[in-house]
Amino acid sequence: MATQTSYLLRDPSKDFTSIDVAVAAGDYSRLRKWMKPDKKEQIIAEVKAGVLRGRGGAGFPAGVKWGFVPKDTDKPKYLVINADEGEPGTFKDRWWLEKDPHPLIEGCILASYALDIHTVYIYLRGEFNYPLEVTDKAIADAYAKGYLGKNILGTGYDLDIHTHLGAGAYICGEETALLESLEGRPGQPRLKPPFPAVVGLFGCPTLINNVETIVNVPLILEHGGENFLSWGTERNGGTKVFCVSGHVKKPGLYEFPLGALTLRELIYDHCGGILDDRELKGVVPGGASCPVVLPDELDVPLDFDALKSVGSMLGTAGVIVIAEPTCIVRALLRFSEFYAHETCGQCTPCREGCSWLVRILKAIEDGRGMPEHLEMLLDICGQMEGNTICAHGDAAAWPVQGVMKKFYDEVKAHVDLGRCPYDDVDGHAGSEWEKRGDAWLEAGR
Repeated sequence: MATQTSYLLRDPSKDFTSIDVAVAAGDYSRLRKWMKPDKKEQIIAEVKAGVLRGRGGAGFPAGVKWGFVPKDTDKPKYLVINADEGEPGTFKDRWWLEKDPHPLIEGCILASYALDIHTVYIYLRGEFNYPLEVTDKAIADAYAKGYLGKNILGTGYDLDIHTHLGAGAYICGEETALLESLEGRPGQPRLKPPFPAVVGLFGCPTLINNVETIVNVPLILEHGGENFLSWGTERNGGTKVFCVSGHVKKPGLYEFPLGALTLRELIYDHCGGILDDRELKGVVPGGASCPVVLPDELDVPLDFDALKSVGSMLGTAGVIVIAEPTCIVRALLRFSEFYAHETCGQCTPCREGCSWLVRILKAIEDGRGMPEHLEMLLDICGQMEGNTICAHGDAAAWPVQGVMKKFYDEVKAHVDLGRCPYDDVDGHAGSEWEKRGDAWLEAGR
């Protein structure tokens, strides 16, 4: 059993929003060592050596992505931090924004220095009013201490960090939609190429990284890239913060080296097992877009590569535990309603496909399903996947494909019976937790 680590998730009893507490714990200590002209290339090299894979969901190596930003350009360059944490089941970035913002700020300084960037924008999810307040204060404190602004620590290097609150659209978690929103336009993804590293914010070279990705940068420079890599596996350096929610006894944030434990160990050894000791039905391992994993598939290491063996992904590491008695169609319908609500409408396959998935799943759950609906669901997903500007259409299709592959008999039973098989199961329809879920969804519409 892997032991929980605490490189990223620091002691919650200490007020790490205070810059004095943060500095005493070592924050900003890497600046004097690494903010030297001959260290810029070494910073990038250490991040590459650590195989820091992007923590926003895609898992692309951060050091490689940094290398795409042109060195010789007469245009200004920007660093944009993606703090639009809207994936259902994901709540890790909020931790640093609310509880421990200084590692993010230090990471922004180091990354910007390495790439000759002088302006940073932190784009926060529209609902993150309190995280914005905490982050703004931390940035102001960093200015007051001389870690931001003009001539940082006498190095001659200038850097400004600005925060920007979105309007609450999940699609703005897609990096080019984020840029559109940041520029004051509707959050609709751009066609690529050109890629943001070359033509990004205001048409200038732009590096876009997730909060957790940048938080790891000071850690890599403190311990060294090769050491950071050794914490994880060959292609998955460092530790990862897992967000565990759903029908589990101890939901919350858990940090472990990538690949060091299995999904089963995480749920049963560290999260206390299933709520009320119910039977496990399935697990969504990486946020709502990731296909469900069955109970007999839990012995898979948690890293960006291993989960492919069971037809799923690590994604944002938003682990959603689903126990019996839960109707898988009803759960899937709620995911699909989310994607239908959040599509930007720019691409026809996504705009129309998301709505059709909801209509068909609702018909099946309500007892109006027809045999042809089963094939139709997969046909619609096939028309959506890979046929849109961004991955929103894919994200809406993957959960449906996963359920149809692994719970086909249960979906078909809805059609054969002409009703939800769980309608008369004690603890499902009409239960207190179900009513609360319905009320919560209704209030959010």
